[in-house]
Amino acid sequence: MRVFKFGGASVKDAEAVRNVVKVLSEVGYEDTLVVISAMGKMTNAMEKVVKAYFENKNTLTPAFQEVIDFHETILTDLFKNPNHPVHEKVKLLFDEVKGFLTWNKSPKYAFVYDQVVGYGELVSTTIISEYLNEVGLTNSWLDVRSLIKTDNNYRDAKVNWDRTQDEVSKQVDMSKLNITQGFLGSDENNFTTTLGREGSDYTAAILAYCLNAESVTIWKDVPGVLNADPRNFEQTQLLDRISYREAIELAFYGASVIHPKTLQPLQRKEIPLHVKSFVNPKGDGTMVGKGEGISPKIPCFIVKKDQVLIKLSSLDFSFIVENNISEIFKLFHDHRMKVDLIQNSAISFSVCLDNKFNGLQSMLNELKRKFKVVCHEEVSLYTIRHFDDNAVKSLQNGRSVLVEQRGKETVQLVVK
Repeated sequence: MRVFKFGGASVKDAEAVRNVVKVLSEVGYEDTLVVISAMGKMTNAMEKVVKAYFENKNTLTPAFQEVIDFHETILTDLFKNPNHPVHEKVKLLFDEVKGFLTWNKSPKYAFVYDQVVGYGELVSTTIISEYLNEVGLTNSWLDVRSLIKTDNNYRDAKVNWDRTQDEVSKQVDMSKLNITQGFLGSDENNFTTTLGREGSDYTAAILAYCLNAESVTIWKDVPGVLNADPRNFEQTQLLDRISYREAIELAFYGASVIHPKTLQPLQRKEIPLHVKSFVNPKGDGTMVGKGEGISPKIPCFIVKKDQVLIKLSSLDFSFIVENNISEIFKLFHDHRMKVDLIQNSAISFSVCLDNKFNGLQSMLNELKRKFKVVCHEEVSLYTIRHFDDNAVKSLQNGRSVLVEQRGKETVQLVVK
């Protein structure tokens, strides 16, 4: 069995959905499981619904209506029959969201987030599954929440691999074309969980692992894995082949094409990962698999924006040693701050953080009780793998470099 994953950009409107049919027709769809994300920017739109629910109930209805209208436009374009069953199926899904927001008593943002935001995927796969059936690509729609079982760490759930393996083995008919959702799972009480933003790639890897798939293909709006994100860098080049280890390094530093968790289950069973263009399905793309390094071996640029740089020093000029560092990292963990770079000397400690869960201010208040704290917000962290002097100079040009760190293969710069 093969596993395909189509992200939001590949199903952003009715024409994009038709293109999915074209891709499947060109490359074949027998014995294939297709993982699909929410359409376009609908995850962001659903996040606005959650925000309105907590912060301003007056904006909740218009925020949710925006989501409904977006999908209604696509439905009207794809299905000419206004009485097609898909309309009622989508309405029932939206009614479930309204019902939850009405009866919910939990004050926990992360729990509510997972129960609401995941409907972007449920709606998109319902529409696409029905449309595929309409045009002759008979398929089976699967609720991934019954397949991928997790803990209840909402918004960043951890997979229960044994239970997931059991459910996948029982429920997935490998002889069919199957359509399911990315990003989602469920806990032991069957509440929806999510695997973290961009978690649909991870979903594809989890299912491929459990199915012993022959390959995973991620369909993107780029020709494959590039040496830099074209949204942030002007000149980019296609990488033909990347080893698992190199891809994990790139993902760890924040390369956006491949989710950091995606590669580990694939590597364990040596399942190759292909990254291809849904615009040119027959193109070679990039293959990630067993082997050495990258080809061609050129500098690879990665940027993480909206980071926080914190510089700590002891109030009495004493050394920052193991006890201090242990305490500091416990605070990072308690406030759910992701560490992206560390640099320390005898009396100072610098760290670049991702304030993903908005725990910065409360953490700073605690740090200031024991340390002198200098905080730079809205900095960018640039990473260059396989750097050379010209690559480093291209990033230093005209920028204020706050921290620079070099290793044998990698240089990192925190710039303002």
